[in-house]
Amino acid sequence: MSLQTSIIGLSLGYVLLGLLLLLAVVRTRLPWPVKAGAVMVTSAFYVLVFFRTQGLLGWSADDPLPPNFQLLWVRSVEPNIAQGEPGAIHMWVEALDDDNLPSGAPRAYRRPYSTALARKAERARTEIAAGHPQGGRAAQFGSGEGELPPGGPPGALFASGEPGGDPSGGGLLDPAFMRGDSQSITFAPLPVPVLPAKDVP
Repeated sequence: MSLQTSIIGLSLGYVLLGLLLLLAVVRTRLPWPVKAGAVMVTSAFYVLVFFRTQGLLGWSADDPLPPNFQLLWVRSVEPNIAQGEPGAIHMWVEALDDDNLPSGAPRAYRRPYSTALARKAERARTEIAAGHPQGGRAAQFGSGEGELPPGGPPGALFASGEPGGDPSGGGLLDPAFMRGDSQSITFAPLPVPVLPAKDVP
């Protein structure tokens, strides 16, 4: 079952629960067989929602990427015109804080396929396979061509230039903007985490 079908099924389940709740509130003098049937149908949809939610856990999220992250792995799926599949780039990432420390909660993200992003992602994957951890930066505006500053502070993942992004839509209310599709993504060697200073006796 596809992700879209699961989402539609979940939505219809919640709509039915809302209608049954409204029916129970407005019509308090229903015969007991109808009330019993409503309880049984509601219970069945709770089970359906539970299993459909479990089925969604393995899908890559279309949410925007965190601003700074460690790229754990990536997979590019090229478009298939014959089957009408637009292609996608799936990234498994872990958010980094201001000290470049990982959050400990990796997540899978999905970005629309583009040749430029696919090339960058493949280069980053090659570096990861060679034992060189890769960091990433996702930003909404600007060129997104920031690089690791030579001799810069260890806590700086990228140079502090204009944040990345190639806005091609209608701003904050554009669906592509809200999904993060207009984010510019840049990869670079993962910087060393900034550790707190040791107490000197």
